[in-house]
Amino acid sequence: MSRETTLITSESLLHKAAMVLGGSLFIAIAAQISVPMYPVPMTLQTLAILLVGLSFGSRLGALTVIAYLAEGAMGLPVFANAMNGAAFFGPTAGFLVGFVGLAWVAGFAVERGLAKGILGTAIAGIVASALLYIPGIAWPMSVAQLSGIEAGWIGREFGSYYWAYFMAPFLIGDAVKAVLAALIVTGGWKVLKR
Repeated sequence: MSRETTLITSESLLHKAAMVLGGSLFIAIAAQISVPMYPVPMTLQTLAILLVGLSFGSRLGALTVIAYLAEGAMGLPVFANAMNGAAFFGPTAGFLVGFVGLAWVAGFAVERGLAKGILGTAIAGIVASALLYIPGIAWPMSVAQLSGIEAGWIGREFGSYYWAYFMAPFLIGDAVKAVLAALIVTGGWKVLKR
């Protein structure tokens, strides 16, 4: 991995630990910020995760998100709407777990040179965001039920329920966040190179 494509400027364990802690705090703060959007408001949580993945690389980005999830599991109110580990039993638990993959895929795209320029980085962000829907939908469709959880959002039909409530309202916001992440990251690298 090239140091010119990520913010890892030192192999020091202390430096990397500070990046993980700072990145997890950044994600936790972004998760509390809600932006009015149609048809549902969006938090800046996934934007922050994309920024971390695109800036830290695949491994350190994924580790940062794992630290963020661990903070929530320990009871800290780091998830959207100041939720904590209880969110791991709710309808969005699959998305929480999928955040690790979101950061990893974004970082992997950067490391492999697939996320170059605004367009390439935006496409990488959109692909990574689209892949987030796999664990996000798998959880309420079947995994939660297999885990012994019973709720009205479990085991419904994809087309009439999960598409309408778990995907469609968020697609535009995810695309906007991927483009914003691309603009921020590519702009940031141009400033750093100067």
